[in-house]
Formats: sequence, C-alpha cells, structure tokens
Amino acid sequence: MGILNLTPDSFSDGGNFFTIQSAVDQAKRLEDEGADILDIGGESTRPYSQSVAVDEELSRIVPVLEKLQGKVDIPISIDTMKAVVAAAAIDLNAEIINDVSGLESDPKMIEVARTSLVGICAMHMQGTPQTMQDNPIYERVVDDILGYLLARDKWLIEQGIAPERICLDPGIGFGKTHLHNLELLQHVGRFHETGRPLLVGHSRKGFIAKILGSKDADRTFGTVGVSLAMATQSVQILRVHDVAANKQALQLFLASTIRD
Repeated sequence: MGILNLTPDSFSDGGNFFTIQSAVDQAKRLEDEGADILDIGGESTRPYSQSVAVDEELSRIVPVLEKLQGKVDIPISIDTMKAVVAAAAIDLNAEIINDVSGLESDPKMIEVARTSLVGICAMHMQGTPQTMQDNPIYERVVDDILGYLLARDKWLIEQGIAPERICLDPGIGFGKTHLHNLELLQHVGRFHETGRPLLVGHSRKGFIAKILGSKDADRTFGTVGVSLAMATQSVQILRVHDVAANKQALQLFLASTIRD
C-alpha cells in the first residue's frame, strides 16, 4: 500500500505533494514502483496534529481524485475519519475506507461503510492524534489490542459489514511507546487470530529512529527491515512511503526463502 499524503503537515512528507499535479505524479510513480493499493489522505494524524475542517479535507482530496480518474489502475483507499470525506472519495471510485479511529470517530461512518460495499480497514488507536502520545498505558499491549480488534470486527459484522470486506490494523505509533511498537511487531502473528487480513503501517515512524539512535537517520532502510520481519509473520498489507525499496526487498527475500 503506497502512501500519498495530501497534507502540509504529515510527519514525514508533509507538503511534498500538496499541489494537484505533484500529487497525481506521485500517485502514478507509486503505481509504477509496484504499489498494489494507493492510500490517499487529506488530514495528518501524526502525534499532536490538529484536525482539519471537512471542507478543507475535501478541498485537498477531491481535485486529486478527479484528476486520477482513468490514470491509475490500482485500487484507491481513502485515509479519513470523516464520513462525508469517505463518501466523496467513494463517489470518485475509492474502493477502501482506511479509518485510523476504527470507525469510532464519526458515528455516520458505519452507514457509509455499510451502503457503499467498499473494503474497510479498522485500526486501533489509544486516544486521538492530539493526545495519543501523552502517556499510553496497557496491561498487556498485544492482548489488549488483539481484544480491541476482535471486538471491533464483531461490531462491524453486527452492523452489516461482510467479513470479507474487513481488514484490521494494530496501529503502530498510534498511542504506543517505542517499546509497545516493538512488542506489537514481534508478536504481530498473534493478530491472525482475528481471521482478517492485517495491515501494518510502520513506514518511517519514530521507533525506527529510536532504534537507529538518530532522529536524522534515513528511515527507509529501517522501514525495509521491518517489512521483511512482517513478511516472516505473513502480514498481508504493508503501508509504506518508499514502495520500490520495500517491493524489491520483499521480492528478493521471498525468492531466497526456503519453503517447507
């Protein structure tokens, strides 16, 4: 899943693709590099980011989605917590709602999800982007988040979402310390107990810099390392900024791995 942030303030690439043409060019580049899904977002969810108004978020994504009509062949995912934004993106052929609040932020989101028949990715987040890194606490982080995702999956099905439309995400970096993130990654295979495809979004995040010992380190290589570790645990979807580096590393890793 290739990331396309249409924001001025995302933690890694904010402002890089803030014009319509630069965003369209990047979307095509990600597809050419081998992305299977294009995840487009118009609101930053980095720690301590401020939410934006619906009209502002729409003004960022709608012109780009309009320009992308007929220009990319891979499915488009809309990264949003707002039902109105999700509905507008679906009208412009988005096929997945990727909601970092697990469809909890906007009570109208479930109706959009139910009636549109698109795929749904529900993520775990402790708190909100404005508060999530203040003091995240868990009794047992893997068990706690697995329990949340199982409950969320059950709720989605009760609301009329077909199981085959659901993907689940433990939410790396969303209300977790560096140690929480590492424990989740080490035990991500546990989340296959949900019976749903798993999405992991680790790309360029702060725990990589923490392990490397430098805030200024190029996090691409660290991201690739985590991607390979996720492959060993059969994670189905990797959400990354650097598609070519991750795709090529995974191709060679899988080609050179002994299978029983």
